[in-house]
Amino acid sequence: MATNNNNHVTNFKKQDNISIIIVPFPAQGHLNQLLQLSCLISSHNFPVHYIGFSIHNRQAKVRANGLDPLELSRIHFHDIPPPEFASPLPNPNASMKFPEHLQPSWDATLALRGPVAEILQEIASNSRKIILVHDPLMAYVIQDAQNIPNAETYIFNCIPAFTVSLSRWEEKGKPSMIDDEITKNLPSWEGCLTEEMFKFAIKQVEHCNFQAGEIFNSSRLIDGVYLDLMAREELSGTRKIWAIGPILPVKISNQEPVRKHYCLEWLGKQPENSVIYVAFGTMTSVSEEEVSELAIGLEQSKQRFIWVLRDADKGNIFDKDVRKIELPEGFEERVQDYGIIVRDWAPQLEILAHKSTGGFMSHCGWNSCIESFTMGVPIAAWPMHSDQAMNTVYITQVLKVGLVAREWAQREEPVEAGAIAKNVQRLMESPEGDEIRKKAEELGDALRKSIDEGGVARMESDSFIAHITK
Repeated sequence: MATNNNNHVTNFKKQDNISIIIVPFPAQGHLNQLLQLSCLISSHNFPVHYIGFSIHNRQAKVRANGLDPLELSRIHFHDIPPPEFASPLPNPNASMKFPEHLQPSWDATLALRGPVAEILQEIASNSRKIILVHDPLMAYVIQDAQNIPNAETYIFNCIPAFTVSLSRWEEKGKPSMIDDEITKNLPSWEGCLTEEMFKFAIKQVEHCNFQAGEIFNSSRLIDGVYLDLMAREELSGTRKIWAIGPILPVKISNQEPVRKHYCLEWLGKQPENSVIYVAFGTMTSVSEEEVSELAIGLEQSKQRFIWVLRDADKGNIFDKDVRKIELPEGFEERVQDYGIIVRDWAPQLEILAHKSTGGFMSHCGWNSCIESFTMGVPIAAWPMHSDQAMNTVYITQVLKVGLVAREWAQREEPVEAGAIAKNVQRLMESPEGDEIRKKAEELGDALRKSIDEGGVARMESDSFIAHITK
């Protein structure tokens, strides 16, 4: 077993000798949310242990978006040497957008079971109680926790209660517990995941039957109906449910970084709410045809934009063999007065927090959604895979803080620049877009206030802390 230099698993005298163990799934949106959770729990004076392969812990740290370095320094990272696994380039021309090239890195996580069990036993032997919080896609890895007498285990869901509850509702044969017009038009999971990922997920579900509760990076302000549904015995048994989001650093707009990213310098020169931010997350690859149509569409829209043009992450992001994505000839010169291309890691949270950002064209991964909601930025939804199609319904039909830029049902049809331009203009300079933006700003204001004393997020997180310290 290998652990990082700042791990000391003995003689803790914090919070009545209770230790917290975090086991994230190695995809960027999951690593990030569980690192944010680690900082939140650590602020309550708990020793927090973040366990994963060394390359994924490093990934989480170098991309710690807006987190206080002092808070990060208090986290005990356990770096497990990874086994060898394939780390191929993504296929931008694949018929399905799901990042199947990452499957070898996810299959490799099964090898974490032994090292994680050893670390759990060691920390448990020096603690009155250990609290294990894990991604549901790491349930196989943490299964031995049920054999540790002083361990309590909790699931942390990196997607909203809306998506989780309705998926479970469907799995249960749709019992008559919901009378909701929304459910009639929900997309199925067909086309969202590969068969290999379905098998991987099923392997995890088999070990999700002993957890004491579930945590959501969501809020009762937006997810209340579905959190109540999650709490029903038909879906969660006797598990307790908490919605402690947003857990991201909401005060980021008040922080002044030592060195600003060049796109933030550019943003500072643009009018308020005038820029649409275009980014499709870390697990999506776009084809040359899609890049070309998107470029032409943004140019035709005549809207100011920041476009993050990166290929999907590889299983090992530190392997620098990456594809350079080409733009149409002369595009960057033609749009230089109102658009900027970012080809490296973008400070997404800072971009969304900036007063000049007025819209977000997004794949609707939950990490991006909760950041956009919290910063009050409306979404032009372009779902690609996984939970994103259901999240799009949530954004556009339930919360009404976005519009559909690309219909999920049309995912196999050619992308058209004209449609992209039209939808960008709808969001950025139409009465419909103004109304959506107003709703988004109101939601963002409420979410930011919810973490203050007496706010719903603060009460939920305090409730969780009180529960685990009993």
